[in-house]
Amino acid sequence: MDKFEPKIITFACNWCTSAGADLAGTSRMEYLPNSINIRVMCSSRVDPQHILWAFRKGADGVFLGGCHPGDCHYIDGNYKTLRRIKMLQKLIQDFGIEPDRLRLEWVSAAEGKKFVEVINEFTEHVRKLGPLNIPADLSSHEAS
Repeated sequence: MDKFEPKIITFACNWCTSAGADLAGTSRMEYLPNSINIRVMCSSRVDPQHILWAFRKGADGVFLGGCHPGDCHYIDGNYKTLRRIKMLQKLIQDFGIEPDRLRLEWVSAAEGKKFVEVINEFTEHVRKLGPLNIPADLSSHEAS
């Protein structure tokens, strides 16, 4: 049997997590290739609909990275993100999606090694969960 390779969508804050991912790359640190990184200006700019869309379109896991609390370029964007993710983890459970398929981490621009570690750990965790079999009622509510 073929080994399951999870598909992970990563939303990364431009100022911190994305810069941490860049540092990992320029430092030639390797991490699992299962993630598609999407740079956003602030973690708070990721609407819950973006996360639900990622799951509907085949993501087995969604990772959101932002600035450490107190270090947000936009003052309190990461606090808004934290509240949204906690709410969204409860909501996706109602859709039959395990809440730990959605992960939020604070990764600064100087933490390339941390970025590699959390992405690898999250990828392995999602691999153990197996493929996300989206419930039919969630995937059939496609927005035009």
